[in-house]
Amino acid sequence: MAAARLFRGVAVGLGAAAAAGGRRALGSAPPGVAAGRGVRRAALAAAAAGALGGLGLGLWRWQQAAMAVSEEEEEGEDELWQRFMAPPVSGLRELRRRRRELRSRMELLIMETQAEVCRALAALDPGAAFAVDTWERKEGGGGISCVLQDGEVFEKAGVNVSVVFGLLSEEAARQMRSRGKSLKAKDGKLPFCAMGVSSVIHPKNPHVPTMHFNYRYFEIEEADGTKQWWFGGGTDLTPTYLNEEDAIHFHKTLKEACDKHDLKLYPKYKKWCDDYFYIKHRGERRGIGGIFFDDVDSPSKEEVFQFVKSCAKAVVPCYIPIVKRHCHDSFTPEEKLWQQLRRGRYVEFNLVYDRGTKFGLLTPGSRIESILMSLPLTARWEYMHTPPESSKEAEILEVLRNPKDWVH
Repeated sequence: MAAARLFRGVAVGLGAAAAAGGRRALGSAPPGVAAGRGVRRAALAAAAAGALGGLGLGLWRWQQAAMAVSEEEEEGEDELWQRFMAPPVSGLRELRRRRRELRSRMELLIMETQAEVCRALAALDPGAAFAVDTWERKEGGGGISCVLQDGEVFEKAGVNVSVVFGLLSEEAARQMRSRGKSLKAKDGKLPFCAMGVSSVIHPKNPHVPTMHFNYRYFEIEEADGTKQWWFGGGTDLTPTYLNEEDAIHFHKTLKEACDKHDLKLYPKYKKWCDDYFYIKHRGERRGIGGIFFDDVDSPSKEEVFQFVKSCAKAVVPCYIPIVKRHCHDSFTPEEKLWQQLRRGRYVEFNLVYDRGTKFGLLTPGSRIESILMSLPLTARWEYMHTPPESSKEAEILEVLRNPKDWVH
């Protein structure tokens, strides 16, 4: 675990990798690094020196060094390990040992998703770098926070992974029971395991929408040893200004991911998204939606996992083309002001209504910095602000108050 701490505060991204002499920190293997236990032990020392010196290559070498396993186990898997942003919370050995269990497969999926999204964002903002911060939870588990701030394209982009376990707090259990969960504790204790990947991306340009996604797995052991499990998650878009072409692309991409599994899923989860991201005290949605689901535990664990995997793989293609299309658009000070006001609404929803934020704040040992990563660097609240009728600002408000069908 001491080696993992080397990554705390190390800048890992395309900008940092370029400064180190190449763009390898986010995935490609440096030339001349061979497989084998002896080489990997030597690489571990090199990784420590590289990380302490701010070298992007340290990340890749740490991942290689951490895989002190037999050649038979390694074959065909090295390409997977080297793509992570940091060593997995459960450890590479443990993930290999129980690699057929769904918990391990889900942890691999969220690690891969984190790396894929970070690479895609870093490619669009090459002057910036992700700070990769590994953290531990004394009650059990930990996480990896990857955050980019003050880039040319992204004001703040965070992609977090967490894998936590232990005993569910009374407050968290009460929140779950309020959603209809029948949880039978033993001596007041409920062992749980929760893992997920969560991201919020706040671009600088008001013509590039904010995007959020989260995919998670939850498992609880009841008094009789029975395990309850469920998946949740979704991907949604929050534009400052409405662009119908972007909205259609975003929703169509998510629909295609859902349709691979069941044609009923997209309309069901699109409506759920519109209903969930509703700011009741404002009478409007946070954004133009996407998909959202929670407490999904049927038809089978494997089928739901494959659905979640399809949704996670759709994150980059549903969003990155939109960023590329608008990140260099010109904008006025008035348009920037409107973006700040809309971000105020984003903050209101996350702090008042968001279930994930509430659960995180109620879980003992939670990392507050990671939970509140979703908040923008800047936002604004003005008293009684109302946009002019028939303005572009009024246009987006109309859609937020009356959600549209974007794919038919």
